[in-house]
Amino acid sequence: MADSEVDLTPGTFLISAPMMQDPNFRRSVVLLCEHNDREGTFGLILNRELDVHLGDVLDDYVTYDPPLYMGGPVQRETLHVLHTRPNEIPGGVPLGNDVTWGGNFEVVQQVVKGGDAASDNLRFFLGYAGWGPGQLRAELGEEAWIPAPGAADLVFETHPEQLWRTILRRMGGEYAFLANFPDDPRMN
Repeated sequence: MADSEVDLTPGTFLISAPMMQDPNFRRSVVLLCEHNDREGTFGLILNRELDVHLGDVLDDYVTYDPPLYMGGPVQRETLHVLHTRPNEIPGGVPLGNDVTWGGNFEVVQQVVKGGDAASDNLRFFLGYAGWGPGQLRAELGEEAWIPAPGAADLVFETHPEQLWRTILRRMGGEYAFLANFPDDPRMN
């Protein structure tokens, strides 16, 4: 796909190309949350589960204590949330496909204390992936990323270890072939 054809709207997935070796993004799937050609791009890596739980970073007791995800290498001390509950959590940014980023954090805390939160509608991230103005477009021109339409089922219901391959397979054609690309082609 030529760079001029790429629509970088919020809710778009960026799938790292199979040959990407950057350990921060190798075989990663990023969900774009903001993109502005003058200010840059903000996204969250969806498939890097951490060995840290929500209760480890919140001061208050929570009944919902899921694992956190590494949202990216930038500002790893910041906590971000994706959810499918915009009517309960006001102030979020709709990303399309029934996915919302952020919202009133006091309400988010009430939800995780209340016992009705679940991994199929609420996911937390430490840090984020960021690109300066023009940086992501340049990486797309170098074919470091494969853009794809976002989908809530992929964000919340697909196991993180399978997400990269699942999206490529869903895209079909040459992308389905890439889903089977070996981790280290020299060992093939």
